Amino acid sequence: MTTNRPVVLVIDDQPGIRRLLIEVLSEEGYSVVEAANGYDGLQKAKDVHPAVILMDMKMPGMDGIETLREMKRIGIGDRVVMMTAYGELDLVTEAKEIGAADYITKPFDIVALCQMIQKNLTGGVIDRLAIS
Repeated sequence: MTTNRPVVLVIDDQPGIRRLLIEVLSEEGYSVVEAANGYDGLQKAKDVHPAVILMDMKMPGMDGIETLREMKRIGIGDRVVMMTAYGELDLVTEAKEIGAADYITKPFDIVALCQMIQKNLTGGVIDRLAIS
């Protein structure tokens, strides 16, 4: 049986974060694909054409900025939400310039993250004051 559930690709080097996001997003009705690093994430993005990509900024090897840059170069990853820790907001500016749709800071609020994914799926703009 084939479903039309939107695919969310989670790219993060922390297994606990991936497990949490898989559980929560699956319960929200998304089909979730995971990748532990930028290289694997890039390949999976090519293979599954996710509706939204959640990607950590800091990963060993190919970090989030490099992965995003490569995705944009080859024409994939229209809706990339960068996940970043407080204090890395200078990297957010760079990611937005490259083409990231949005960002959320870690530790993130699950409700806010789900709202952000939904807004990106529908082409809406997130009101950061409403989710703070």
